[in-house]
Amino acid sequence: MPNRIITLDSRQEAALQAVADKFVAQHKGDTMKALKEMIVLNGHLHEQLDALKAPPLGKRYG
Repeated sequence: MPNRIITLDSRQEAALQAVADKFVAQHKGDTMKALKEMIVLNGHLHEQLDALKAPPLGKRYG
């Protein structure tokens, strides 16, 4: 997957900051714990996306 730089406008940045603040607050202000949880969640989402992209089991090509 190629790297992309995303540019946010001020409204999007404010919305992202609000979500990030809420996520850190759910982890009692522990930013490192929140970051680790985000990494785990991101990994699970990548696994789900990969599963959706994969051909169904038992399907043969050729």
